[in-house]
Amino acid sequence: MSASGRPVVAVLDYGIGNLRSAQKGLERAGADAHLTADPELIRRADGLVLPGVGAFAPCMAALEGAALDREARRAVEEGVPFLGICIGMQMLYEGSEEAPGRRGLGLLPGDVRRLPDGVKRPQMQWNRLQVDRPDALLAGLDGAWVYFVHSYSAEISSNTIATCDYGGPVSAVAATGALWGVQFHPEKSGAEGLRLLGNFVAILACR
Repeated sequence: MSASGRPVVAVLDYGIGNLRSAQKGLERAGADAHLTADPELIRRADGLVLPGVGAFAPCMAALEGAALDREARRAVEEGVPFLGICIGMQMLYEGSEEAPGRRGLGLLPGDVRRLPDGVKRPQMQWNRLQVDRPDALLAGLDGAWVYFVHSYSAEISSNTIATCDYGGPVSAVAATGALWGVQFHPEKSGAEGLRLLGNFVAILACR
């Protein structure tokens, strides 16, 4: 916790995309959020967030180049609450069809697949969440409208806790232990996205 009593969140800064928007969203949700690549700060944080936009391969390369893949794995192994957003969620998996041969963090089993044939790719729209398994991160969010921008999504598995309908069910949120991934952008999803970030901050405050 910070001196002000707010949970400290390290937003992993690996130099790709508008990572600061996630930091600002977390600040609005009540966190003491820092966009950082400093291992010392990351290891002191109450929770970690891995945002991402763009493509799987360059995001993984940048994360590894900043040595933040090791920090991510260490935190998850130690049970530190960890939230991946958009490509940040996809990087939690073993790999992606978008980049054959490029391995992900392997923190969740399975791979990321292209959205099904017959739908427009990318999905770039608001869509409704269907919560399939209650979770503190998703409190008050069943049926919420949130904003997606993606052409790939994780395979639906026992870790999937929420989906959206886009030519069939698409993995929108996955979780195991204190690790979560969301395919949509909470920082672009208005009040509902702020609620999700607030739920994450509340989880940190209760630990």
